[in-house]
Amino acid sequence: MSNTTIQQEDFISSVADALQYISYYHPADFIQSMGEAWEREESPSAKDAIAQILMNSRMSALGKRPICQDTGIVVAFLKIGMNVQWDCELSIQEMVNEGVRRAYLHPDNTLRASVLADPAGARQNTKDNTPAIVHTEVVPGDSVEITVAAKGGGSENKSKFANLSPSANVADWVVEQLPSMGAGWCPPGILGIGIGGTAEKAMLMAKESLMDPIDIQQLRERGPQNRAEELRLEIMERVNALGIGAQGLGGLTTVLDVKINEYPTHAASLPVAIIPNCAATRHLHFTLDGSGPATLTPPPMDSWPDIEWTPAADAIHVDLDNLTPEQTQQWKPGDTLLLSGKLLTGRDAAHKRIADLFASGQGLPESVDLTNRMIYYVGPVDPIKDEAVGPAGPTTSTRMDGFTDMMLEKTGLIGMVGKAERGPATIASIKKHRSVYLIAVGGAAYLVSKAIKKSRVLAFEELGMEAIYEFEVENMPVTVAVDSQGDSVHKSGPEAWKAKIEMQIPTSTQ
Repeated sequence: MSNTTIQQEDFISSVADALQYISYYHPADFIQSMGEAWEREESPSAKDAIAQILMNSRMSALGKRPICQDTGIVVAFLKIGMNVQWDCELSIQEMVNEGVRRAYLHPDNTLRASVLADPAGARQNTKDNTPAIVHTEVVPGDSVEITVAAKGGGSENKSKFANLSPSANVADWVVEQLPSMGAGWCPPGILGIGIGGTAEKAMLMAKESLMDPIDIQQLRERGPQNRAEELRLEIMERVNALGIGAQGLGGLTTVLDVKINEYPTHAASLPVAIIPNCAATRHLHFTLDGSGPATLTPPPMDSWPDIEWTPAADAIHVDLDNLTPEQTQQWKPGDTLLLSGKLLTGRDAAHKRIADLFASGQGLPESVDLTNRMIYYVGPVDPIKDEAVGPAGPTTSTRMDGFTDMMLEKTGLIGMVGKAERGPATIASIKKHRSVYLIAVGGAAYLVSKAIKKSRVLAFEELGMEAIYEFEVENMPVTVAVDSQGDSVHKSGPEAWKAKIEMQIPTSTQ
């Protein structure tokens, strides 16, 4: 019998190092799969978005800064060998939490703290991104296998679950869910699916399936050997045939892989869960065997395809400091803009504060003037060294839908920048107020942050990353998603590419 003993410091430092590692290194299989998707893509908008994601990935690896401003909630899966002994004073949960704390407060690469306590009440930020979500399993052996992931809120919020009739078609149900998931999960990504067990087991299996490497091409080449593998291939083909594409702009690749874990279930039940992973896929597997902390080897830089993103030649240069409604009303869905000037920020908590101020008759803080201004839905990472701001990609805009009509009606706001689609009522409000909605690429946060030259807090400083900032930007790339007539690229783009795929132009999604 082994005398493997795991030291507390080895465990904690390994978790911390792994979380720093995944904040700026994509898995190599994901990079390769995204590169292949870029090669295949025929939609100009989707190809541009994938190029930004790949360039951002390489920049993050070189700069050792986060791939995405949403540095996630930490999820850890532990398989603990039965023969392992521990030289520790803390519990496993406490040790994982200490690893998270060290990683997220690391002065050379500060990560955004996104975890809130009292979730149905005060929603106070814990300041260090603890606690983590920890799943443990005791297995035969004399080592501890650990998988850590940082799961962003935009993709996590698009999770789906249903207890289907035992006679239902699982593939049909999964494919039906994709349009309602929109683009807030930042495709192209990976679908994790759990089938069977009970409700909580199905969700756990879906999440754990996302930790596996991308291997759909190998499966396609050798052929399926069971029903789960047949479903993977069927769902992959059918989802990509929907034409949703990168960032929901319309295109050939919506998913890079479909993962399925299954478990026996009750005769009366067919539980099915879907959890997507976004373009900021972040996870790492390592093993502790008592010999010391884990050794993490960076991927070679030639793992990244040689893609240099540059703005489209017909991109429209926009002076935000002298913007007028007449100018914005000339823009059309799909137009590429390069924004320069002062851009204000605000997301969930700031919008709630503004709504409460108006409800109490107070109005906007004196420091905030939104007349003929754009607002950017973002919660940036804190800056380090000479940065004006840390990685600062867009957050999912639909969460602000409930505030949009109030903002357009009462503040003089001229437009919004975020990611993913807007709801029908919000689009109607945009049309009514002759406003516009623009999108930046989700999953390109470090690239976007390079366009931000200065940053200062204007209001609600106590909200941290959710405060209202004023950014001074230079040639920040965005796409017109909803124009002043209410036409949405998230509707027209996928519709057009779905029709092209149905006509077999091109004949395959792969």
